[in-house]
Amino acid sequence: MKTRPIAALAPVAVLPLSLLLAACGTTDTGTDDKPAPKAADSAECSADETETSTGPVKLTDSYGRTVELDKPAERVAVLEWQQVEDVLTLCLAPVAVADAEGYATWDTAEKLPEGVTDVGTRGEPNLETLFGTNPDLVIVEAYTAEDEILKQLAKYDVPVLATKGADAADPVANMIDTFELIAQATGREERAKVVVDDFNAHLAEAKEKVADVGAGKFVYFDGWIQGGNVSIRPFGQGSLMGELGEELGLENAWTGEVDEAYGLGQTDVEGMSELGDATFFYTGTVDPDGDVNAALAENPVWQKIPAVAEGRAHAFPAGVWTFGGPRTAEQVVDAYVDLLTK
Repeated sequence: MKTRPIAALAPVAVLPLSLLLAACGTTDTGTDDKPAPKAADSAECSADETETSTGPVKLTDSYGRTVELDKPAERVAVLEWQQVEDVLTLCLAPVAVADAEGYATWDTAEKLPEGVTDVGTRGEPNLETLFGTNPDLVIVEAYTAEDEILKQLAKYDVPVLATKGADAADPVANMIDTFELIAQATGREERAKVVVDDFNAHLAEAKEKVADVGAGKFVYFDGWIQGGNVSIRPFGQGSLMGELGEELGLENAWTGEVDEAYGLGQTDVEGMSELGDATFFYTGTVDPDGDVNAALAENPVWQKIPAVAEGRAHAFPAGVWTFGGPRTAEQVVDAYVDLLTK
């Protein structure tokens, strides 16, 4: 399943990252002098000169680790999709990413250009392939300062920027902090300011659009199929999807237990029936590992839940990544507004 970051995989057994890394095979790494891919050819980036600083960089990452660069990073390898999106939003194309095909399916906020090396899955990147792209910075998403991926990457003489995957205390602020941290490392603080200002203006405009709709209860969810059974994951307090909905004046109906990092809960069809007075929103991306939405559509209990039976269950557009950066956040806000006002 692609919709769960590593930290939220409790329902499914996951091998330790050290074992996964050790199991990676050898692949063609190309040459060290391979040129970096061109930045995404969006109208925004091609029209923007993207002011970039040139001096040495010294910063503190999300876990208090000092990162020093002789100059802003230009050849960046990225191992998580939010950070891939962020790099592209900064008008810089990464030289390597984890699971390029998955990114293209789940995150449409920024298009990955051709020529980017795929280093395997997010959970088991092939480090030989990664370092064969000659990066000057590796950006990872970590969950502690002692994360296994950080230990593995420390064996190589390349700076590593560790970003915090999520913070349920303030997921919107964490999303922006991560974006701005990457901007510092790449010398693109001016570009980041433009993007963050755009997001804040976008959110303010969206609030005005839904002001007349009136506050109501809602729950955003996704899910997965395991052993023929559907598990549903509500995005509760502390989730990015939940907080963006509440920024628009909605009330999150999921008050059950959530994990402390991502604000994610877990329930089943019967559990969702208790939330039937709320409006349902759910991912419109079809999981290649199992079409949860199709399975729910065939479930008679699901069809009787008031939100479903009364047409208050709405799919988001496909490709809206629920753990994305500022540009994804704008997509999320737009989807809520479109579905609430249609």
